[in-house]
Amino acid sequence: MKQFSVIVIGAGSRGKTYSYHMSTMPDKYRIVGMADPAEAKRKRMQREYGIPEEMCFADWRDILDRPKMADIAVIATMDGDHYEPAMKAIALGYDILLEKPVAPTPQECRDIANAAEKRGVRVLVCHVLRYTDFFKRIKSIVMSGRIGKIVSIDHVEGIGDLHFSHSYVRGNWHSEKETAPMLLAKSCHDLDILQWILDKKCKRVHSFGSLTYFTPKNAPEGAPVRCFEGNCPIADTCRYASRRVYIENPNGDWFKGAFRSIMSRSFGSSDEELAKALRATDYGLCVFHANNDVNDHQVVNMEFEDGETVSLNVNAFNLGGRYIRIYGTKGELYAHMSDDAVTVSTYEDMKTEKIPVSVADEMITGGHGGGDAGIIRDLYDYLIGDYHGFSVADIHTSVANHMIGFAAEESLHNGTVVDLDGFCKKYDFKI
Repeated sequence: MKQFSVIVIGAGSRGKTYSYHMSTMPDKYRIVGMADPAEAKRKRMQREYGIPEEMCFADWRDILDRPKMADIAVIATMDGDHYEPAMKAIALGYDILLEKPVAPTPQECRDIANAAEKRGVRVLVCHVLRYTDFFKRIKSIVMSGRIGKIVSIDHVEGIGDLHFSHSYVRGNWHSEKETAPMLLAKSCHDLDILQWILDKKCKRVHSFGSLTYFTPKNAPEGAPVRCFEGNCPIADTCRYASRRVYIENPNGDWFKGAFRSIMSRSFGSSDEELAKALRATDYGLCVFHANNDVNDHQVVNMEFEDGETVSLNVNAFNLGGRYIRIYGTKGELYAHMSDDAVTVSTYEDMKTEKIPVSVADEMITGGHGGGDAGIIRDLYDYLIGDYHGFSVADIHTSVANHMIGFAAEESLHNGTVVDLDGFCKKYDFKI
């Protein structure tokens, strides 16, 4: 059996996850090098995967300035830092597992796709929802023709209010200028899934959205900029109070664990040390006085090549979870990702069936519903040329689906309906 050698660039949450799943398949993958600026992350990777110290680098440039030393490069840096290492790894001839989004601009996405196709390397983008049992079951039902020709789809990405406050108000993705628009950073997954289910080209895009709630005008009177200062008038009842969310949280939500993991490297892991972190970092800001600028809700309306209409609703104001309703000429499908079944109703016989599906208890802590492990399994078969599934997409398809998101942002800011062919033509990219 072929064993692929792997280097990992970026050892944060996503790089850590993909490395872990590769380590559970030692006959298929072996991690031989890594790069990350955080010493603690380098030490952890070195210890857990037996990487020689001389193969652990603080800067991605140091590992990619060397001759090609592995089969696969996993690139899981922050969104704005994908382009340069991806282009360098492509030039060296690495096959790449690239965390989404591909890059924060249409030009950079196009360049990565063109370079990969020219060099003849494979770039698999981590649209992990394609690899979940949940969405594969939906796709297989649609492919079977059971609900007929799809006419319309309604899809909701419920981010969850606490998840949104953690990642998009206080966290790494709080600024569109520093990372990417919220729609790309969070929901390029969903745009990709919708095109994959339809298997058609998107033709026109229209979008509305704004930052409505997490703004200074909605701050309680007298609320301090840093909610951890302790003199907030609603400190005892505010859902977003940083002490309650990150220190006292009795439910142990994933973002509490993420905060503790990140802060322990600089401040320590005791409650007292984490309190110091809340006094010093953005995670201790009042959610109404944070320096955030990304939308907290957005709707994207799409028209596909045979007249199919699709609506994507992305918003913070819910407890979290995706659900989808597909309207076909012979039947209707509904599924919520927290359920254990896909519901299919057919018109001719007026019957409704619940089709079992495996789901994780929680979307993120469960590894994106099994998609994180699924993409690593499928990556192997894809690279050895023995892939028989329908989840894998080439880099051109992934970038084409990103273009829907970029077109949606143009529509949002200009108040226009965007012709996708014309939009892509501006960037010399053909969908």
